[in-house]
Amino acid sequence: MSALPPPPDPAPQTLAAATFPGRVRRVLEHLLAVASEELEQHLTATLTDLEQQLFRLSQHARSPAQHSDSMQALRTLRTNRSDLVPRFMAGLEASLSGLGPGSNNDSSLRPSFQHLSLVDENEMDEEGLLRDIAVRQESRASLPLHLLGQRFGVMAGAPAFDAERMPLSPRSLCRIMRESSQSLQLPLESRLLLYRTFDRHVMTVYPKMIEVLNGAVAAEGILPSLTFVPIRARASVQAGAQTGVKPRRRGTLAEPSEQPRTHTAWLGEAEGESVSADEGAEYDLLQQLLSDRRQLIGKLRPNQRPDTRQPLATTEVVAALAGMRDTSTVSAARNLMDIKQALLAQLRQQRGHGASLSVEDGNTFELLDMLYGQIEREIRSDGPSAPLLRKLQLPLLRIALQDRGFFVRTQHPARQLLSAVAESGARWLDADDLDPQLLQPLQHAVTQVVDHYDGDASVFEASNRELQAQMQSLARKAEMAERRHIEAARGKEKLEIARHQAAETIAGLVGTKKLPVFVRALLNQAWADVLTLTLLRQGQESDEWRRQLDATASIVETCGRNDGLPDPELANHIESSLGQVGYHAEEAAAIARRLTSALEDEDDPASRTELTLRLKARVRLGEDAVEANKPAAAPRTADEQAHYDRLRVMPYGTWIEFTSNQQGDVVRRRLSWYSPVTDKALFVNQRGQRVGEQTLDSLARLLACGQARVVIAERGRLIDRAWQATLNALRSFAGRRDAMRKEKQASLIDTDAAEDASMPRNADDDPEAAPDTETTS
Repeated sequence: MSALPPPPDPAPQTLAAATFPGRVRRVLEHLLAVASEELEQHLTATLTDLEQQLFRLSQHARSPAQHSDSMQALRTLRTNRSDLVPRFMAGLEASLSGLGPGSNNDSSLRPSFQHLSLVDENEMDEEGLLRDIAVRQESRASLPLHLLGQRFGVMAGAPAFDAERMPLSPRSLCRIMRESSQSLQLPLESRLLLYRTFDRHVMTVYPKMIEVLNGAVAAEGILPSLTFVPIRARASVQAGAQTGVKPRRRGTLAEPSEQPRTHTAWLGEAEGESVSADEGAEYDLLQQLLSDRRQLIGKLRPNQRPDTRQPLATTEVVAALAGMRDTSTVSAARNLMDIKQALLAQLRQQRGHGASLSVEDGNTFELLDMLYGQIEREIRSDGPSAPLLRKLQLPLLRIALQDRGFFVRTQHPARQLLSAVAESGARWLDADDLDPQLLQPLQHAVTQVVDHYDGDASVFEASNRELQAQMQSLARKAEMAERRHIEAARGKEKLEIARHQAAETIAGLVGTKKLPVFVRALLNQAWADVLTLTLLRQGQESDEWRRQLDATASIVETCGRNDGLPDPELANHIESSLGQVGYHAEEAAAIARRLTSALEDEDDPASRTELTLRLKARVRLGEDAVEANKPAAAPRTADEQAHYDRLRVMPYGTWIEFTSNQQGDVVRRRLSWYSPVTDKALFVNQRGQRVGEQTLDSLARLLACGQARVVIAERGRLIDRAWQATLNALRSFAGRRDAMRKEKQASLIDTDAAEDASMPRNADDDPEAAPDTETTS
């Protein structure tokens, strides 16, 4: 069953052919122009990026067959790429032209279970990926979508549109992309890569675009003053301190920027490219922070002599480090400062006199050493990445001396390589979280850099590109495994919904009628399973469901009469229906006799007791015995309720860190899916394997007591956490220097005040104390 909205009716396909009032047509044409202008450039960037990715995949293919497939897909894309954008724009116009009262009909999206068949695995992969993209963007732009749906409802003369039926919604754009991509004639793997690239280039700007579209419709006078301000409970100070979000006032809605964006990327994936506004200014700021640190350390060491030695040029330092590549000194060095001391000692022996580093080169040594120190706090010392990180020290130091962008550009290839190696040994990974297939590419990438880097940054780029391709492949495998677990969880949710609906149906038909206690028990257990299975297989609109409703009404009517006359036809129907849910023929016949007779003592008490025991020992359809026996949870506190409300709107794929022991060790788990109906949440690990399931209520309580915390995007990757910790350490030195300066100024003021108090105050001693006199010439 498709999760994306159905395509619009064949006619009309253009706004010119649609029958709209003049004002509505003008607004829709304006929306089409704004959306087309915004989407066209991003679609072109999507195709360009896809070509580059296919080319990289062909260059790093492990077999001739993979190389041939990638090159064939690349040739096909280059031949047909000009067809995608026009087809996408035509689909966009068709979705707007189908706006009307009939387009918001619930019956058009009502699932039908009359004709069930197996779904092709390829179609399920595409469907699942596009659905995940759409759901994620709907959660990011829920409020603008709600407002635009209200305005579309006014233009269509119909109730407000929801995200499933509304033109220009994420689901609509994903459906249009899927239909338009057929013109490219790409194989499945390339189409999936296209959808991910489409998500990265087009859908990431969707929240901003939907805001612009809302403003355009409001400017045309359609609900111009429409706002949505939900009533929220006052957040406690403690909740704000734990989540890092300031408490909001009652009756206000936080801006999207106030809520930190959660981390949803897989191991080694970047959340998104962030380009520095001014790399030079950021690097100058780093130099200033390091200078403040050096000044503070110098004040704490007053007897230290100034260094009068001639500083070395950066090229000399890099050349000397290149000569140390194969020496045992580097392998025995514990950190970068040991490498620095070994370098200066070696130069002293070669030149016969001491040498020193320039200020900038010394800052590079210190900054990279501080970054490495923070990384080592975040990784396991016995992990596979620890020796790889030590091997990377020297080539990273050499490229950092030559390219200052290493520190300020997050997309620097050397920095990305360092991040990938460090992530593989993070403390939040369990032993089963790291895929064994990743170890060999990691070792190969590090070895290639160590052996072949000689000042050419392309070595880092090639190694990082090859490693990223491997990690993307593993991320796709993890997504596929995760999707299978999500589909299973959704099946359980459908089963739970069907169970509740079956129970409500029986309760509604019974009403206030007096039925024997044992008959009520049979209806609520055995017959409820029959109704549940019918709902799952046939659906609520099927003839089979209506027959079961008639049978249920007949059971209630028959057992409610006093004559006790059995109905043989009804008994046969009940017996056959019970056989479909797993009851044996003997049990089904006994239950059928009970449900078609009003006599309470028709059988002897012994047989009724035996049947009751069998029913209690039997596991019902979809029943969880562990959950059923759990005691009711205590009411949530205000802090727990705030976390619970946040969880219910959190995007799928958010990573959450759980405290695993009393020592404070954490393990990171991915919130893959949760059900607002059953309150169940599914968790997987870095490989997409299912590791547990719990309720949102229990998760909210863990968040409130500090046993779990949501990972935000800015601190999702290990390299980002280590870099922020390094910057915080440098800022702390700057803060201490400012505090010392203020204390010194205060002491000087106190000294001056004391001296002024001890001096005589008369006109002769203090010229400013003399009376004003008028001087004439």
